[in-house]
Amino acid sequence: MTEPKLLAGGNPQIPKGEGNGPVQAYIAAMPGWKQHVGRAIDDVIERTIPGARKAVKWNTPLYGVEGQGWFLGFHCYERYVKVTFFRGASLDPVPPGQSKQKDVRYLDIHEDDLIDDSSLSDWIRQASALPGGRL
Repeated sequence: MTEPKLLAGGNPQIPKGEGNGPVQAYIAAMPGWKQHVGRAIDDVIERTIPGARKAVKWNTPLYGVEGQGWFLGFHCYERYVKVTFFRGASLDPVPPGQSKQKDVRYLDIHEDDLIDDSSLSDWIRQASALPGGRL
């Protein structure tokens, strides 16, 4: 089996697919410290929303609730992993990263950042209860 190609910023090129398998393949292909971040995000989602729907589309892992659309995705960039909350403007507190789309908010996680599991879990719980994005 060949290793997935890394695109700009070290983002793994993973075939589009539904379920946990493609998401785990994406995380396994994340380079260096970014893999730890991907595993941490996936672990917090698994603990917070057991049975969350998973898929990879457009080389981005997506998480959702069946029948409600997607509430979160993440993507590798050169210096950080960008966590996208598709209805982030409705979360309390609102995640810090602004977007050109009025509902979307971001959380950028850099190599030396500590991941606040409690805050991330709270945002995930809130986001999963909202109607999600239709991608």
